[in-house]
Amino acid sequence: MLIDRVVAAYFETNCWIMATGAGQEAIIVDPGIGKPNLVKSIVEKVQEHNLKPVAVLITHGHLDHMFSVLPLTKEIPMRTYITGLDRFLLSDPMGALDRGGVSQQLISAFGSNFKEPDDVVELEDFSHFEVAGLDIGPIFAPGHTKGSVVFTVNDEQLISGDVLFAGGIGRTDLPTGSAADMRKTLRERILTLPDGLNVLPGHGGQTTIAIERVRNPYLQSDFLDQIGR
Repeated sequence: MLIDRVVAAYFETNCWIMATGAGQEAIIVDPGIGKPNLVKSIVEKVQEHNLKPVAVLITHGHLDHMFSVLPLTKEIPMRTYITGLDRFLLSDPMGALDRGGVSQQLISAFGSNFKEPDDVVELEDFSHFEVAGLDIGPIFAPGHTKGSVVFTVNDEQLISGDVLFAGGIGRTDLPTGSAADMRKTLRERILTLPDGLNVLPGHGGQTTIAIERVRNPYLQSDFLDQIGR
């Protein structure tokens, strides 16, 4: 499997690019923030491997993970996959962000207008579908946002978005986030995954479920058993 990434200049979000190999169809995951967008960097990476992107996967609707999805799908027509609960954020990103924060300042500075791409598909929990020759398995994972999702790819990779990082997890204090939901997600939907899965997070370097099960403080009982929000 070919796995590469573009790291966005803003928030250092990983935009993963995945295919069965060079010269094949590909998926693009979480095209983030660039100025004016991340399209040029993604296209250059795609051309480097002679790939044909056919789908965009969005792990959640935060601006740093979907800022460039509209211009990217205008440049390369393809289908966009997102959960129904986070779909509204494609056209209203402030619905899950703090007013007056850095993200709103970036929106004002870049003058961006947000609307849905032409072809959007709402994901189904624990379903499987094939795209670009890859078996994609969405697992809904609320906590960072209400509509966060992680994806297994060929039962080898886990695209974890901002649910799970190497040694950490995503924040839960923004609108639609929930610490209680995150703990439930970690207990029931992350710790139940096989150790052999390689993890491709939304920020930072790769890891594995086996490593995080042992080393990640947020996957230990003293955190997971806390009561309340």
